[in-house]
Amino acid sequence: MPRLTGRLVVASHNAGKVREIAALLAPLGVEAVSAAALGLPEPDETETSFAGNAALKARAAAAASGLPALADDSGLEVFALGGEPGIYSARWAGPEKNFGAAMKRVADELDVRQAKDRGARFVCALALAAPGGGVEVFEGEARGTIVWPPRGDRGFGYDPVFEPEGHARTFGEMSHDEKLPLTHRARAFEKLLAALR
Repeated sequence: MPRLTGRLVVASHNAGKVREIAALLAPLGVEAVSAAALGLPEPDETETSFAGNAALKARAAAAASGLPALADDSGLEVFALGGEPGIYSARWAGPEKNFGAAMKRVADELDVRQAKDRGARFVCALALAAPGGGVEVFEGEARGTIVWPPRGDRGFGYDPVFEPEGHARTFGEMSHDEKLPLTHRARAFEKLLAALR
């Protein structure tokens, strides 16, 4: 497994993801630099799972930068929609990354199916890759409920329609510090840190 020291590439062009991952890395004294800041291209996500896409992105960033790379592939799975949008969560937002439209599509699909079950989960696969090609993947989830209309303007992506289990506010209504420990990303990160120990 690559050692987490010095600089590490966060293989993402999503500013919200980079901010969350950098915050999780900060206590380790690791300097996180985004793929966007290094001008690295975004590889096509051609795998059929979160783990597969995370590994693909981490390997590409490690090879291009010569640094260890950490990639996240994550998304929202809505149970009544058969797990959609799943690995296509960002694509539901379209090329303009319009998550307002993506959240509306989730709500509309639930209405069309007259779904009483509003259960959902955010899933995160974190892949840590060495410049030489080795990669390890760690997965985490956060379960909750889809709400409509959206609540809150914090966070990013589907956060305003996701109310985590045991809470009465959506991720979009929580401060960064409140939300972060409850996330799928933090739970995947806990597994990564356990492996590093």
